[in-house]
Amino acid sequence: MSALVRKVISTVKAPAAIGPYSQAVLVDRTIYISGQIGMDPASGQLVPGGVVEEAKQALTNMGEILKAAGCDFTNVVKTTVLLADINDFSTVNDIYKQYFQGNFPARAAYQVAALPKGGRVEIEAIAIQGPLVTASL
Repeated sequence: MSALVRKVISTVKAPAAIGPYSQAVLVDRTIYISGQIGMDPASGQLVPGGVVEEAKQALTNMGEILKAAGCDFTNVVKTTVLLADINDFSTVNDIYKQYFQGNFPARAAYQVAALPKGGRVEIEAIAIQGPLVTASL
């Protein structure tokens, strides 16, 4: 059996990890993107403006990681959305739809007790590297 290659994906255009983890890891053609919060890559601080601006920044950060892996949002097949307040679900959905437009990935969303840096939203993803064709079942 041949070994699979694990490659760490990293870009300075997204925030550096604030713990012992990678921004993303590629194994075979699957990319596992660590949870992104609304952190400005330059300052390392949460962007001001609450859940709307944090969601935009989290997804912008994810987009930069996807680009570093030669992908974009159309390559994402699964996301997990973590919310400090489940009442922000609809608001975050409105932002989410600006980045994912059709052929939406599978998704789970949860309210959590707390997020890093006091954030309001964190989004992680799984993507597939390479072209994807959508088929109906």
